[in-house]
Amino acid sequence: MLSAFTSAFRTPDLRKKLLFTVAIIALYRLGATLPSPGVSYTNVRRCLDAVSDQDAGGGVLNLLNLFSGGALLQLSVFALGIMPYITASIILQLLTVVIPRLEQLRKEGQSGQAKITQYTRYLTLGLAVLQSSAFVALARTGQLFGNVCDQSNPQMQIIPENTGLPMWLTLSILVLTMTAGTGVVMWLGELITDRGVGNGMSVLIFASIAARLPSEGWSIKESSGTGKFLLVVGLVLIIIGLVVFIEQAQRRIPVQYAKRMIGRRMYGGTSTYIPLKVNQAGVVPVIFGSSLLYLPQLYLQFFDQNNLKGYQIWIQKWLVDPTSSIYIGVYFILIIFFTYFYVSITFNPTEVADNMKKYGGFVPGIRPGKPTADYLDFILSRITLAGALYLAVLSVMPNFFFIWLNAQQYQNFPFGGVAVLIMVGVGLETVKQIESQLMQRNYEGFLR
Repeated sequence: MLSAFTSAFRTPDLRKKLLFTVAIIALYRLGATLPSPGVSYTNVRRCLDAVSDQDAGGGVLNLLNLFSGGALLQLSVFALGIMPYITASIILQLLTVVIPRLEQLRKEGQSGQAKITQYTRYLTLGLAVLQSSAFVALARTGQLFGNVCDQSNPQMQIIPENTGLPMWLTLSILVLTMTAGTGVVMWLGELITDRGVGNGMSVLIFASIAARLPSEGWSIKESSGTGKFLLVVGLVLIIIGLVVFIEQAQRRIPVQYAKRMIGRRMYGGTSTYIPLKVNQAGVVPVIFGSSLLYLPQLYLQFFDQNNLKGYQIWIQKWLVDPTSSIYIGVYFILIIFFTYFYVSITFNPTEVADNMKKYGGFVPGIRPGKPTADYLDFILSRITLAGALYLAVLSVMPNFFFIWLNAQQYQNFPFGGVAVLIMVGVGLETVKQIESQLMQRNYEGFLR
C-alpha cells in the first residue's frame, strides 16, 4: 500500500489528484468547525463539559455524530455531514425495486444513472431540511446533549433567545445554513469522485471518522489507564486484519461464454466469473438496525424521566442501555435480518441468469435459465449467512467494550463496529483505484 502511494506521488497527474483530494478533505474539515449563525458556542462548550459528547444524544445520534466527525453536536455548518446523501441513496436504491420507472432508468445505463443521481440530490436536500429541523429542535430543548443543559438558564441555552431577531427567523436561518452545508458537502464529494482519487462520499466519511480517533483514544487512555489503552490498540489491529480478510473474501462462480459467429467474426468462447462478496450488503444493515433501536429512546423522550411507568422503565433498562443483553440480542438479530433483506433487493439471481442466457453465458455443469438462478440463489443464501454473522459480531463488539471498560461514555466507540468497517473498506477501494491507475500508466510487465 505504501509503495502504491509512493509511486502515485512520482506520477505527475496522480500526484495532482492526490493533492486535490487532500485539499478537499481539509476544506471539509474546516467547514465542520465553522460556527452556524444563531448558535452560542460558549454555551455549547458548557454543555459538552457538563456531559461528554460521547454520552450526549444516544443511539443513532451517536452514529451520525461519528460520521460527521463530531460536527453534529457542535451544530456547525457541516453538522449533517454526508448522512442525508447516504440516506437518500439507500432510499432510492430500495425504491428501484418497487417503482418500475426507477428500475427502467437503472437499466438505461449512463443516462439513466445520471437521472437517478439527480433525483438523489433533490432527495438529499429534502432530507437535509427535515434532519436539520429535527436537530435544531433537539438542541433548543437540550435533548441533543442528553437533557443535561437547563434551557431555562440563559448560560446554558444552545440557541439564545436574546439575539434581537425573532426566534422563528433565527431557527430558519440555522436550518437553511445547515441544509446549504449539506449541499456543499455533496458537491465536494462529487468533486473528489470526478477529479480526485476514490469515491468522494466514502472518502469524506473516512476523514470524519479518522478525525475522531485521536480524541477518542486519548479519552480511553485518561479514563481507563495506559494498560487497557494498549490492549485496546492491540485488539483493534487484530480486528482490522480480520476485517480486511473478510472484506476481500468472495465466492467466484465460473461463467463460460459459448462461441458465436456474427458476420465474419467469432465472438465469445471466453471464461470469466461472478464475484459474490461475503459482505454483500456493506454497512447498510448496521445503519438500519441502529435507526430502529433508536425508536424506543425517541419514544421515552416524550415522557417525564422521573415518572416513568413500569413498561417504560423496562424499555429504558433493556432496549436503551447498550450494555443490556436484550439490547445486544435485538441488535444482533436486526442486523442479520436487514442483511438478508438488503441482499435480496440488490442482487436478483433471476435477472443475472437471464442476462447470462441472453449473451450465451452459462455456469459449467448448470443449465441456463431457472436452474442457474436457483444455483445462484443457493450460493448467495449461504454466503449471506456468513456475511450477516460477520456484520452482527462486528457491530455488537463495541457493546462488549462498554462492559469491559466499565464506561457508558464510549457509546460511539470508534475502534470497532461500523467505524472500522467503513475505514477499512474505503482504504482498500482507494488503494485499488490508485493501483489500477498506476497500471494504466506503467506497462513494465509487458515490455520486459
